[in-house]
This record gives sequence, structure tokens and C-alpha cells, in this order.
Amino acid sequence: MGFIRHVVCAMSGGVDSSVAALLLKRRGYSVTGVFMKNWDSLDESGVCNTETDCEDAYRVCQSLDIPFHQVSYIKEYWHEVFSKLLKDYEKGRTPNPDILCNKHIKFNHFHKYAIDTLGADAMATGHYARTSQEDDEVFEQKTTAPQTTLFRDRFEIRNPVRMYQAADLFKDQTFFLSQISQDALRQTMFPLAGLTKDFVKKIAAEAGFHHVLKKKESMGICFIGERNFESFILEYLEPKPGNFVSLEDGAVMGTHKGWFTITLGQRAKIGGQRDPFFVVDKDITTGDVFVAPTTNHPALFRDMMRTDRFHWVTVEPPAELVKTQMMECRFRFIHQMPLIPCTVTLNMNGSVWISLSRPVRALTPGQFAVLYKGDECLGSGKIMQLGPSEFTLQRGRERLLAAAQQQEQQTPEPAS
Repeated sequence: MGFIRHVVCAMSGGVDSSVAALLLKRRGYSVTGVFMKNWDSLDESGVCNTETDCEDAYRVCQSLDIPFHQVSYIKEYWHEVFSKLLKDYEKGRTPNPDILCNKHIKFNHFHKYAIDTLGADAMATGHYARTSQEDDEVFEQKTTAPQTTLFRDRFEIRNPVRMYQAADLFKDQTFFLSQISQDALRQTMFPLAGLTKDFVKKIAAEAGFHHVLKKKESMGICFIGERNFESFILEYLEPKPGNFVSLEDGAVMGTHKGWFTITLGQRAKIGGQRDPFFVVDKDITTGDVFVAPTTNHPALFRDMMRTDRFHWVTVEPPAELVKTQMMECRFRFIHQMPLIPCTVTLNMNGSVWISLSRPVRALTPGQFAVLYKGDECLGSGKIMQLGPSEFTLQRGRERLLAAAQQQEQQTPEPAS
């Protein structure tokens, strides 16, 4: 095929994917909208508005006069995302389902469905991100048709496709895309790459997409909905009661239903305490969850971590890192947190050590360490091991000082 003509757009029933499909249609592409169902909410009450979202996506496709399909990845989501989440929770980690869903479902199963089953030349999503192969004339904000280009040829160039932050840095979603494959990225279009959220809403309003404009932004994990996380996770994991233990004096402060219901940094639910305590560590062998007073206790701050085998968007680690085994870049492990300067060290097994320029609160095993160089998202790795906390280092320094002072006192004065 010479030209890219057919684009399959992932439709969620929200404003972003609706405008993405609209922009593609305006550029003269043959567009097909597809709604993915990833969680079976039939046996849940008030969890996800799957049917409503599907209907909203269908209405947008009707107004654009483009074909609409539904596809179900419920089994795939269960086996490749949710079961992995449960295993991570049992190991004391706090996983990120959004990153895993993009990796395994949207940019794997859905990508193959779009290209192989529907015969598309490319897939598109409403994510705020851009790549090194985006054509400015395709995604500019005016509605004139682009010049005819050999789009397919761009996919066949062997230079790696790089992923960059979107124009709207607040809405940028490269964090959630940091585990997707190079093959999928090569055949993905991000029509919202150069647009702000406000401009996207303006386009939606002018197009008459009022039913999607009224919807709230999708936040959090869809399949949990409005329910309490502890109640939800205990539907799938057996309760494993344990103690809340004071880090400072070892006193038992209260009990919990399982370490997997708790994440580092959160306020501990301990009755009878006048002042709040916060979770600073977990021991899954004993079931103890360690807590400390104040939200900024030094036990919550660390500046070093090790990941599992790091996923580089361009497949290979940066040349600078390969050559010297060390590289300076920037880090985040929570979406929208400020990027922090760091030094990365490459290990023989492909994992990396990340040393931060300053300690960060509540670094959490199971979360993804996402790295950036300039505005390029380099990729991510799951945090597997943490360095010592500021509290531990502080105590170590105090012991060293005390030992040194004791040695000075025991050293006899030299004879005069």
C-alpha cells in the first residue's frame, strides 16, 4: 500500500477520543471507530458506565458518519493485567493498572486487531502525546486537507520512533504510555499531540459533541468505580490481618486487614489516635505495617531505587548510557509530579539504579519509574527495590557519631 488511508481510532466515549476521530476525518482519512470493553461489570453494581460510554462513542461515530465496532478484551484484561495486579499486591507492591492496560491491551491486542483484522494502515488514540514521526501538516489546528504524503513509508523507516511530551504538559500522558512497544508506536497516530485540552473542548463544542463534553474526566481505576479500595481488593484476596507498628518505638498501634490494602505514604486507619500516623514500610513476612507520625516523616523520604529490566521506548538504551553505564536525565513515578533530575546506572541484566537529586516522598515498589531526557519519554521500569530512607540514614549517622564519641572517651590520654 502506498498511502495511509484507513485509520482505526480507539473510542472511549470521552471528549479526547471523540475529537481525535473528528480531526482524522477532517484530514481526509477513512476512519473506523472502535470501543473496547476491558472489564465485565455485569456482576458489579455501579462500577463502570461501560454501556453508557459505548453508546456515547457510537453517537459520535454516527455524527461523523464513520463505521463503529465493539471489541471485548475482558479475558485478556483479566489474565494479562488484573491477575498481575493481584500478584503484585500480595507481594506488598502497589501496581499501576493504567500503564499495564496500555502495554498489554490497547497497544498490543487492540493494535493487532486494528492492523490485522480491520486492515488499518494505522491506529489512533486520544492520548496527549506525540512521536518523532508526526506530520505537522496532518495535525495542525486548521481544517484544510493535508498534502498527499507517503505515510506508510514513514512506518517502514528503520530509525526508532521516539515519544515526546504533548504540547499540553499538564495533560501529557506519556507517563501512561511508557511501556508500549516500538512496533505499536510505529503505527500509532496521536491527533491531539499539539493541542491543549481547552482547544480540544472548543472543537468538541463546535462539532456538537455536547453529550461527551458533559462527562467528568475519567479518574482512577475504572473497575473500582466509586467504591472503597479496601472493600474491592478484599473481594479477590483473602484477608491477612496484621498489626500497625510504630517505627520509632515498636509499639503496636492497631490492626489492619491485609498489607495489600495499604500503600506507602497513605494515612493509616488507626482508631483512638489523636494525631495522624502514616504508612512508611511493610513487612509481608510478618504482616506488620510500620507507621510514623507526621506526613513528612523522614522514613517516607528516599533518593534511590532499582527497577526490573527497563523498557526503552526505542528498544535499545541511549548510547550515552551504554557507553558510560551512567546517564543524567529526569524522573517521575506519579503522573503530573514535577520531573526530578536523576542519575541512571545500567546493570548487566538490563535493570537500572536511579539516584535522585533530592529525596522524594513515598517512593513505592510496584509503581513505574518513568525517565525523560528533555521532552523525550525514554521508557520505564517497575520499581523493585528502594534505597535506605532518610530516617534510616539519620539513625546510622547518629550511631556512628555515638560510637566515635565512645571511642574517644575510652582512648587513654598519652603519657606526658
